[in-house]
Amino acid sequence: MEVTSPAISVHNLRKVYGSKAAVDGLSFEVPKGCFFGFLGPNGAGKTTTIKMLMGLAPPTSGTIEILGLPMPAQASEIKRRLGLVPDESLLFDHLTGGEFVEFVGRMYGLERSVARERAGELLALFQLDTQPRKLIAEYSKGMRKRVAMAAALIHRPQLFLMDEPFEGVDAVGARLMKEILLDQVRHGATIFLTSHVLEVVERLCTRVAIIADGRLVMESEMDSVRAGSETLEDAFVRLVGADRGAASLGWL
Repeated sequence: MEVTSPAISVHNLRKVYGSKAAVDGLSFEVPKGCFFGFLGPNGAGKTTTIKMLMGLAPPTSGTIEILGLPMPAQASEIKRRLGLVPDESLLFDHLTGGEFVEFVGRMYGLERSVARERAGELLALFQLDTQPRKLIAEYSKGMRKRVAMAAALIHRPQLFLMDEPFEGVDAVGARLMKEILLDQVRHGATIFLTSHVLEVVERLCTRVAIIADGRLVMESEMDSVRAGSETLEDAFVRLVGADRGAASLGWL
C-alpha cells in the first residue's frame, strides 16, 4: 500500500522574537486533499505560523515540509505550487484587478495569452469584471480579498494557504469564495485556512487544529468534534481558557 506524504508537516516549530516565543514547539500534519482549519485567539501565533509556511519568516528552530519539500531550503519550488491569500493582501494598488491577476500568472510562468485569458475568466467568476478600469486602490476590503483569491487560483496550485480570506467580504462574495474553495478540494487540492469565524470553519473544514500561546492544544477530525456534545465554539472557548462572560460583571 502506497503511503502518501502529507501536504504540510510541521515538527517542533519555534519562532522567537527577542525573549518572546510567538510559536513554541508546534507540531501537526495536514493530509493531502484536506480542508484544514487552523484556529486560535488573537496573539496565539496563527499569523506567525502561516508566515513561516509561506516562507515569509524563517523559523528559529524546528522543521517544515510542504508537499514533501523542506521550507525554507526549497522555498522557490514550494511557492510555485502554492496559492497564497495572506491576512494583509500584498496587492499593487496602481494596477487594475485584471492587470494584477495577469501579472501574478506571468510570475508563475504562464504564457501571456494564457495569463490574460485566465485573469479575465477569474475576474468574471469573482464578479469583479463590471468596472475593468478600476484600480485596486479604489477597491473595498472585500473586493481586495476577492482579487487576492483570484490571483491565488490562476496557476492551479496544489495547496492554498489562506489567512482570514473572508474578512471584510459580504455574504454573497463569501458564499462564492466558499463554493470555489470546496470545488478545489473536490479536485484534489489542499486548503490551510485561518479564520475567527468558527461557524465557517465548522461548516467547511474536515480537520481542525487549535493553538494557544504558540502551542497546539487540540488537533482533531471535524467529524469527531461534531460527534461529541460540544460545538467547535464550545471546544475552542474551553481550550483557550476564555470561558468568561458578562455574568462575571454583576452590574451588567
